Amino acid sequence: MPPPPPARSRWFLYCAVAVIFAGAVWYFGFQAEPPKASGSSSMFRSRGKGNAAPTPVRAVPAVRQNLTVHLHAIGTVAPLNTVTVRSRVEGQLLRVAFEEGQEVTQGQLLAEIDPLPYKIRLNQMEAGQRQNQAQLTTARADLERFKQLHAQTLVTQQQLEAQQSLVAEREGAVAADQAQVDDARRQLAYTKIEAPIPGRLGLRQVDVGNLVRPGDAGGLVVITQTRPISVIFTVPEIDLQKVVEPIRAGERLEVDAWDRGEQTKLATGVLRTVDNQIDLATGTLRLKAEFPNADEKLFPNQFVNVRLRVRTLTDVVVIPAAAVQFGSRGTYVFIINEKKEAAVRDVVLGSSDGTNQEIVKGLQGGEAVILEGFDRLREGRPVVDIGGEAAKGEKAGKGDRKGKGEKSGKKEK
Repeated sequence: MPPPPPARSRWFLYCAVAVIFAGAVWYFGFQAEPPKASGSSSMFRSRGKGNAAPTPVRAVPAVRQNLTVHLHAIGTVAPLNTVTVRSRVEGQLLRVAFEEGQEVTQGQLLAEIDPLPYKIRLNQMEAGQRQNQAQLTTARADLERFKQLHAQTLVTQQQLEAQQSLVAEREGAVAADQAQVDDARRQLAYTKIEAPIPGRLGLRQVDVGNLVRPGDAGGLVVITQTRPISVIFTVPEIDLQKVVEPIRAGERLEVDAWDRGEQTKLATGVLRTVDNQIDLATGTLRLKAEFPNADEKLFPNQFVNVRLRVRTLTDVVVIPAAAVQFGSRGTYVFIINEKKEAAVRDVVLGSSDGTNQEIVKGLQGGEAVILEGFDRLREGRPVVDIGGEAAKGEKAGKGDRKGKGEKSGKKEK
């Protein structure tokens, strides 16, 4: 067993407990004392129940202004056109005329395939065509002579018709030769691979010297059209009419594309089209917006935050959305009344742009709405605005009301 503590240590312990107990009795007894006469110090008055110190808050004025209503969505950047460039003929790749990542125009030369086999075939087709053309010329001359002899009854009708059939046969052979010549020229032209659309090139898939075929899956290179470019995003089914009605009325809806953190606006474009059906699995509707993308801030398959402007409300009461409180009584805000006390005001909410909130009923322009410091607020508690923004707004509101009153007074006179 451990030895008992010495008597001196027990004495110090008893003294400490006694001091703590006496201090607690003194403190709580002092708090319970009623406020003394006016001669008491300010410290004693501030601890009284009826003279509580004002709670510091930050307030802003409710203002009347125009409010632009946005629909927020998540979108993906998609090029207007994407083409995998493939060879239309088979042959050895002789030359690559582009750099990876280069921007090209429509019709620009990209690569060249060995044209020698196709030149030889073209020469063969042209030689066969010339041979059949010569035979056609001879058959036509014989036909003219047969017609003269038939007029003199020196040849029969059957011989004349046989010669006419021979001429038609030669004409058909010449026409077939012309088609083969055209096909050979087409294949020879395909040995020069050109850009089918304007855009930016990706990485090269085939090196010089390789044998390329029309069926190669990877092709030579991929072209994506980045100027202009589109963004595909979805909106909930509940917001369908907010989008469809302005479009049917012929309005131009602007779309803003923001970065992943919604800190930087990347581009501004317009809404181009709406899908023709709602996705049953997600209950959303797909929309496509188009952006000029002159500075190429939007990149294919990039994730962006989309803000679609659907309408603008004029001259409405607006407060920061963070000032709105939700509870069992519904939606409400704390305001600073004329007595510099906190007061609860029930409000009816309207539209919102995510940052600002329209108040349909319950507030007027110029009233001071508390934005920060809700944790210690209650009805009738004294408050002090440490920001000073509400005071400026209140003066401006009073000035407006005074001006309106003076004008009305002059009219009454």
